[in-house]
Amino acid sequence: MTEATTSIPRHRPPPKRPPMSLNGLWHNVGFRNLAYQVTVVTAILLTAVYMVSNAQDAMQKRGISTGFGFLLEEAGFDIGETPVAFTSADTFGRAYVAAVLNTLKVSVLGIMFATMLGVVLGIARLSSNVLIAKLSSAYVELFRNTPQLVQIIFWYTVITQLPPPKQALSLFDVSFLTNRGLVLPWPAPDPAYLWTLLTLVGACVAAVIAVRWADARRRATGRRVRVLGWNIALIAGAPALVWLLGGAPTDMSVPRLQGFNFVGGAAISPEFLALLLGLSLYIAAFIAEIVRSGIQSVGKGQIEAARAISLRSSDAYRKVILPQALRVMVPPAAAQYVSLVKNSSLGVAIGYPELFNVNNTIITLSGHTVEAIGMMMLIYLSISFVIAAVMNLYNRAVQIKER
Repeated sequence: MTEATTSIPRHRPPPKRPPMSLNGLWHNVGFRNLAYQVTVVTAILLTAVYMVSNAQDAMQKRGISTGFGFLLEEAGFDIGETPVAFTSADTFGRAYVAAVLNTLKVSVLGIMFATMLGVVLGIARLSSNVLIAKLSSAYVELFRNTPQLVQIIFWYTVITQLPPPKQALSLFDVSFLTNRGLVLPWPAPDPAYLWTLLTLVGACVAAVIAVRWADARRRATGRRVRVLGWNIALIAGAPALVWLLGGAPTDMSVPRLQGFNFVGGAAISPEFLALLLGLSLYIAAFIAEIVRSGIQSVGKGQIEAARAISLRSSDAYRKVILPQALRVMVPPAAAQYVSLVKNSSLGVAIGYPELFNVNNTIITLSGHTVEAIGMMMLIYLSISFVIAAVMNLYNRAVQIKER
């Protein structure tokens, strides 16, 4: 008998792949997609360069200067309402700064008011109370199906038809609504107010952190940590303490009638008020629908389970319904915020000095049409990108992590 011999297989190196030919490279899907994208982008850039070069040649033949040097020239016009000091002796560049600040002011306030009103209306549409549900539905249908420009002009017309300052509509004799806008009492300038505001922001951030810590501890140990009282004390007490340490200033600038108008306090122009109402009330109708659809996207089993474990309605919304609904609500809400910023350009119809309105004046006085329109487009694009980036970060923060 002969013993069977076992052969030990030897490790063989993998066969060398032949170099990819041009034909084989073209059949690679990734390379082909990249080539298409590079070709399209190159064609767009070359077209843009050609158009800009052609426009510059045409303007030079007509003796029209080009470039962005006009931003350092004297503007020669005034802006009636601006957060920063501006006179006709300032430059076009400073005029752009004032216009952007005006746009951001009405846009930020509009986003805040539209969000708060939209959330309330969206929840109200799902209320078991028939009257509340029908009223909120009527609001949504009315404002969503009416052109926004019509709404802005409507509010401007209503405000300008109000009584003059001598017959102003008064609220506790400290706030007055007239055909010249709204006048409110305002704290007299004092550094303590700034520190108090910063402390309030810090207290709110600390309260959010405390709530997240309490939720994490409850999930880990099963024991509920009550932080509501501590958060209320923190948010109310910390700013009050800073205000007291800052000298407890109480001086208020209260508006008073002097001659044909009010002096003192903080004045809100009819143009700003009408644009703010037109933007926020219109977008609130869309946000209400986003909130309603987001809540309805949550499975009924989740809501029934929350009720089965005796969660209160507020806790059910905060811990079960909204965390799941936010995944549906945040992306379309971000689109509405961007739309609100862009629609602020409708303020030109009522004379509010936002970016589009001021840019038209700059084009007329400077003659730099291409540069001014390009700058306006870049500014709107930058604001939209910032909003999209912030909302994407928030969307990631509220995501339910799948385990």
